[in-house]
Amino acid sequence: MSKPQIRLSQLQSHLSSSEADIPRGRESILLRSPDDIVITSALRTPFTRGGKGGLKDVPAADLLVHTFKSLIERSKLDPALVEDVAVGSVLPPGGGATEFRAAALVAGFPESAAVKSVNRQCSSGLQACVDIANAIKVGMIDIGVGAGVESMSSQYGPDAVTEFSELLESHPEAKNCKVPMGLLSEKMAKDRNITRADQDAFAAGSYQKAIRAQREGKFDGEISPLKGVKWVDPKMDEEKVVDVAKDDGTRDGITAESLGKLKPAFAKDGGIHAGNASQVSDGAAAVLMMKRSTAERLGQKIVGKFVASAVVGVKPLLMGIGPWKAIPVALQKAGISKDDVDVYEINEAFASQCLWCIRELGLDHGKVNPNGGAIAFGHPLGCTGARQVATLFNELGRTGKKIGVTSMCVGTGMGMAAVWVKE
Repeated sequence: MSKPQIRLSQLQSHLSSSEADIPRGRESILLRSPDDIVITSALRTPFTRGGKGGLKDVPAADLLVHTFKSLIERSKLDPALVEDVAVGSVLPPGGGATEFRAAALVAGFPESAAVKSVNRQCSSGLQACVDIANAIKVGMIDIGVGAGVESMSSQYGPDAVTEFSELLESHPEAKNCKVPMGLLSEKMAKDRNITRADQDAFAAGSYQKAIRAQREGKFDGEISPLKGVKWVDPKMDEEKVVDVAKDDGTRDGITAESLGKLKPAFAKDGGIHAGNASQVSDGAAAVLMMKRSTAERLGQKIVGKFVASAVVGVKPLLMGIGPWKAIPVALQKAGISKDDVDVYEINEAFASQCLWCIRELGLDHGKVNPNGGAIAFGHPLGCTGARQVATLFNELGRTGKKIGVTSMCVGTGMGMAAVWVKE
């Protein structure tokens, strides 16, 4: 064998052994690198009932101010180091861009910190976090905040959707983008054999898990309470000052039998009603992100890391199946299987769609929303994606587990998912 051939053989041997040494699957994403995009703080406000709860009279921007201040205080980071802030929100006029920038300034971020609003409907909060992660990854910024906020009390309603033009109405799929989610979810449940009894049982489980978690203080680590909140009693029309420390949508004593007595909301013989769909609510959440090398240099305590994300499209009338399509794509990008995941936080837009996705993906029900979900404590549209990050890391840390996935369906026919690892 000639010298070039011998050298080639040696190189091939080195390459083969190197490939064999590369960790795959769960082992691979648990490895640490200076370039990891890490989270050093993640928190949220309590979620309260739209039009009734403790935050109903607090503007969305004011919720953000509180959340940003809490993030700065908990992380002990110099706010002057933050270069960009992305805020997911669905309902504000103009996307909320003006008041969100103002909120960042009030909270203590410097003029040099840029701010943008993000609207990918129910995944807006997650999209904001992913946008910041990607900006850090490519070197556009070093430190950023992904956040989400929604005041559904003040901005939810028919005016949130614009009228379609004749051009949009003329397209068979495009016109389906404006079909109300309750109606299309009702049809999907019937078409895919998700019974009323199944939906009520799933919803009851969400309530029961959430009330138990609340009593045991499992949410305390992720919630930043608000003190001295001005609140107008809707019954007495009297202004009071209250402290808001817990989610107020959770209800004790909910069972499948009690939910079975509620009238369907979208069809006389339907299965969807107020008790097995996500609650209209108010809240905010924020996630502080940077590279591992930056966090270590600044002495920031690392909570976990962002691994991968995926966003997908589905038929508008099947928007509820979004997680079913998005989660496998995110897992593939992360190089892991569904069984490698310890905890799934899947948004409960409707019991019907969430349950269908869990079944079709073949997920262990015990791993999904272990402390309840949006049915039990609310879904402030643009906030949920960021809230899930705080909830996920809180639960992974509490239980000593490592790998988590957050996901949600998205109005007009989309799905999004992300993979995270607890430190």
